[in-house]
Amino acid sequence: MASTSRTRRGRGRGRGSGSSSLPPPPSTLPLIIEEFFIVVYEDPLVKKELPKKFADYLDGQEPAKVYLRAADCGPRLWTVEVLFDGQGRMYLDKGWEKFAIAHGVDFGWFVHFKYEGDDVLTVKVFDGTMCRRYYYSDDEDTDDESDDDVKPCIHPL
Repeated sequence: MASTSRTRRGRGRGRGSGSSSLPPPPSTLPLIIEEFFIVVYEDPLVKKELPKKFADYLDGQEPAKVYLRAADCGPRLWTVEVLFDGQGRMYLDKGWEKFAIAHGVDFGWFVHFKYEGDDVLTVKVFDGTMCRRYYYSDDEDTDDESDDDVKPCIHPL
């Protein structure tokens, strides 16, 4: 008899308690995509495709451009034009090359993005050793549309 009563009595809340501390199933949660990464498999200076799930998240609110901010490189914003191909794919296009040159992005690197809203993406760059690169800048100005020179962020050694 003792073993029967032990199986009926459990610890904590049982199934019949009416409330659950478990989160709702994933299918009922709102889709919020605020962080993602890309791996640089081809030429680091050509346009980069962003994850389809992020493009889907922006559906109906597709920006013509986004503003990239290196996480540790001051307030400078890099203006990058965005292309949507009509098949649900989104690309960083004109302006990406300047950002990639300034941050030394190379083959095999990971580029982590965090969507901050208002078309701003904060970027962290991880090199081929999978270690994060930290940058600083002497340039405290934000990106200027007429600025054609590339002002590199500096990676301390």
